Formats: sequence, structure tokens, C-alpha cells
Amino acid sequence: MSLRELARVVQTSEVTVRRDVRALEAEGLLDRRHGGAVLPGGFTRESGFPQKSHLATAEKTAIADLAAGLVEEGEAIVVGAGTTTQELARRLARVPGLTVVTNSLLVAQALAHANRVEVVMTGGTLRGSNYALVGSGAEQSLHGLRVSKAFLSGNGLTAERGLSTSNMLSASVDRALVQAAAEVVVLADHTKLGTDTMFQTVPTELITRLVTDEPPAHDDRAATELQALADQGVQISVAGGTGTSAVDHPPARGDRRRDVPLPGPRRTQPPGANFRPAPLGGDQATGTERPTARVADLRRR
Repeated sequence: MSLRELARVVQTSEVTVRRDVRALEAEGLLDRRHGGAVLPGGFTRESGFPQKSHLATAEKTAIADLAAGLVEEGEAIVVGAGTTTQELARRLARVPGLTVVTNSLLVAQALAHANRVEVVMTGGTLRGSNYALVGSGAEQSLHGLRVSKAFLSGNGLTAERGLSTSNMLSASVDRALVQAAAEVVVLADHTKLGTDTMFQTVPTELITRLVTDEPPAHDDRAATELQALADQGVQISVAGGTGTSAVDHPPARGDRRRDVPLPGPRRTQPPGANFRPAPLGGDQATGTERPTARVADLRRR
């Protein structure tokens, strides 16, 4: 809608509407255009860092708390760009002997004063909208790199296409990060589940684990997408409301992950495979489980 039409509908001045539109864009509720505003999102539109940093902050905190527990002392990992990965980096500062390779200035800044963490930055061209290094320089610096895990975020996640983003340069660097890791961990809050954007970064068969928050009871799309991802062999860890607990959904027993230090396709399990809860870091070999009422919402599909 144009600013003039908005002013007519709400019966106020265009000056007031322009100010309100600017505030609503900062909250991620709409996108400004010349002389007006449109609904947010779409396949090609990507919000900048100021808008993303105000969205789902509690959920991102819970996801980061849970994901940090996947990192052990002395590991070498890669961490991609994003507001959720920035939250993860703040918690990784307490992990001794860690080596973090990243193309994100925000991730590097969060770890800059961690005496026991070594930070390795890629080369590349700075993309100001998300403070990330992209381009051929970033991709070439990752060639030949091998680490245990890659932690990535994106703009959307579906069982059909996997993780995706709205920017071609960011997608290309994320694919290079994936090739460097033996395991791929995707960090995505429930608002990204079922959302598809223009450029695929990580196909579903290469995603080892998804760390997300618990979707609201009325969000059928997110719950359906979680089930579909689990059916394809993705291990799903759901952060509790405080970020201190989790419901962990491993793939069915028929899905065997590779233990070699190179990424590659994983055999997918058949649709409808058992979607069982197990504690994060629990005894997978014995199949011990932690009962929880929270599982009911995620199993209703």
C-alpha cells in the first residue's frame, strides 16, 4: 500500500504513517518501499541485521543455549553468519581449547576476548547487511579445511529442500562451510520451519541435526515440518522455554550415520518412521529415554 492510502485508512498524516512504517519495519512486520510498504518476506527479500536481531530473541537464546552443549573442549568447528549463530558464539567463549572458523564479523566479535578460543576468519568481501564475508575469497579460504561440525542458520527450512537463504553469495559460502564439516547442525527457530527461500544452502540429506524451539500449539505447519524432517533422518533437538532443557528426537534405528570425517549423503528412513524422544547426550546405544509431556505436541502429526 502507498503511504497516502495508509494515511487515509488510519485517518492520520503521511508524516505520522512514515514514522510508524519505519518502526514496524525495524520489528520485521513489514518492508518499506518507495512511497509505501509491503508484507515482509518473499523468495528474494532478505531482512537486514537490525530487523533480524529483534525477531524471536527468546527463541534464539534457548536454541543457542542448547546448541552450545553440542560442542566439546578442543573441537574445531565452523560457524556461519546469522543472529542465532551470534548468540551461539557468545556461549562458545566459555569452551576451552576451541577453534572456530567463521565468515561472520559478529561471531568473531563475540569470541574476540575469549582467551581459550582461537578464531580463524575467512577472507572475502564484506556484505554489510549481515556483517559476513562472502565471495570467492571466502570460499577459497575454506578449500581443504576439515572440522568436526558446522553450525549454520538461514532464512527458511523445509523437509523438501532443506536450508535456504535469499542471497546467492551467502548461499555459496554456506555450501563451502558444509563441505568442510563431518556433521551439519542447523539452528532455526520455529518461524523458519516450512518457509522456503530462493537459494538452497544445505539439502535435507546433509543435515545431521536441527536445533529449534518448541512451536506454539496452534502452529501446525511447524509441527508438520518437524515430523517430515525426522522422517528423512534429521535428528531434532527442541529447546525448552528456558533454554535449559530439551526434547531430543533421534532418527529411526534404520538410519545409520557415517563416522568418517567427510560430509556425504545419508540414507533416509522411510516415511512414518518412529519419532522417539531421547535426552540430549543420553545413552543412544541402550535406547534410554526421558519421558516428557512436551513430546505430545510434536507427535500429534
